[in-house]
Amino acid sequence: MADPKGFLTTPRENNPTRPVEERRQDWREVYVPGGLLPIITQQAGRCMDCGIPFCHNGCPLGNLIPEWNDYAYREDWQAASERLHATNNFPEFTGRLCPAPCESACVLGINQPPVTIKNVEVTIIDKAWDNGGVTPQPPDRLSGKTVAVIGSGPAGLAAAQQLTRAGHTVAVYERADRIGGLLRYGIPEFKMEKRHINRRIEQMRAEGTKFRTGVQIGTDLDAAKLAARYDAVVIAAGATQWRDLPVEGRDLKGIHQAMEYLPLSNKVQEGDYVTPPITAEGKHVVVIGGGDTGADCVGTAHRQGALSVTQLEIMPRPADERPAHQPWPTMPMVYKVTSAHEEGGERVYAVNTVRFTGDEDGNVKELHLVEVVFEDGRFVPQEGTERVIPAELVTLAMGFTGTDRSNGMIEQLGLELDARGNIARDKDYATNVDGVFVAGDAGRGQSLIVWAIAEGRSAARAVDAYLTGVPSALPAPIRPTDRPLAV
Repeated sequence: MADPKGFLTTPRENNPTRPVEERRQDWREVYVPGGLLPIITQQAGRCMDCGIPFCHNGCPLGNLIPEWNDYAYREDWQAASERLHATNNFPEFTGRLCPAPCESACVLGINQPPVTIKNVEVTIIDKAWDNGGVTPQPPDRLSGKTVAVIGSGPAGLAAAQQLTRAGHTVAVYERADRIGGLLRYGIPEFKMEKRHINRRIEQMRAEGTKFRTGVQIGTDLDAAKLAARYDAVVIAAGATQWRDLPVEGRDLKGIHQAMEYLPLSNKVQEGDYVTPPITAEGKHVVVIGGGDTGADCVGTAHRQGALSVTQLEIMPRPADERPAHQPWPTMPMVYKVTSAHEEGGERVYAVNTVRFTGDEDGNVKELHLVEVVFEDGRFVPQEGTERVIPAELVTLAMGFTGTDRSNGMIEQLGLELDARGNIARDKDYATNVDGVFVAGDAGRGQSLIVWAIAEGRSAARAVDAYLTGVPSALPAPIRPTDRPLAV
């Protein structure tokens, strides 16, 4: 146990963020860089090393949280990094992007603010990189087996790294021009600077993983022919089929999907554009969707110089405290203020978009909305509540409905889908096609980054066993049907 009295004497303290007016002027990460170790070591000391650490159950990766908390408290950063990497290939991703279901399951959280697990995690891995503690781990020998991984998001990268380290020759295929999937083009720079992806890619290249960018499986390369060239295939293509809003005026100019809008600002940071083709500068912006992707649009619009930013959500405003029907250790739906929300804008709950109206040039100008209540399984408009707000740029951030079907990959491979439209798989991540496996959102549906990495690691174990014909030495898997209490 780190500090036997830490949870009694030390209040919770989060990593400090840079001043709002400062960070709205740039794209660097919002947190104060460096100078956090006294905070982190004290916060790690709040961990109680519980007899039954429910944080393990809350984390799909099964992170050994009490162990690396103890090492962080003692400032043994190398040991902390080793325990962190034992279950997680990319803690610098999860430490910045995960919503931390582990903290919802923290035993201390029953009647006190939980341990700042996420802050401790990201500090451990950042220290490891700074100290040269993250090095390539190439296999001792090659198996002679080959694997193609389709998709380079967190699930695909985790599967590729595990399989490469097991001795297989792995090639990752990515349809975009750079590796990273939504980590690269869906997550704004202010949430995670892309240098974190770049150095992991270099580590994986040094280990032997091959990367092929700009290749759309199904159109640029027939999926069946790809499968015939490799001993196994892992599909980790995500769930990128976005949900649309079929209302009057949807075809007006200036209404875009979030994943049409966000990647362009990231491409500016990569040097592809001087200014993005779609920008919020000088416009009244409306973001439809109250989740994390919507918050990313809010923060991006602030940095582009929007006149105003309004975020709409059809659900009612969540409670400030854990609701009684979502008891510990479940992950509750509570009101969350992200760094983007701290920077300004208005959030409007329990409203639905009725229609858009535009100007004489076909540009969106106004959004008509109405208040709703949820009754008998549907949202019922409330008479007399319709109103109009200015909207010169609208982004749709309403989630995703499954794997992209437009490229022909599913049909070319002859894959079966489940009732939710995801690629069907069994308990070992295997599809109905021999040698073809699926991991992450492509098989699970839209989910968390920790689930993506967990499934990538677990699918890699299944593939390794398939290729070798013996039980895999890779870490024990998370089954597709497993559901930790906190998720």
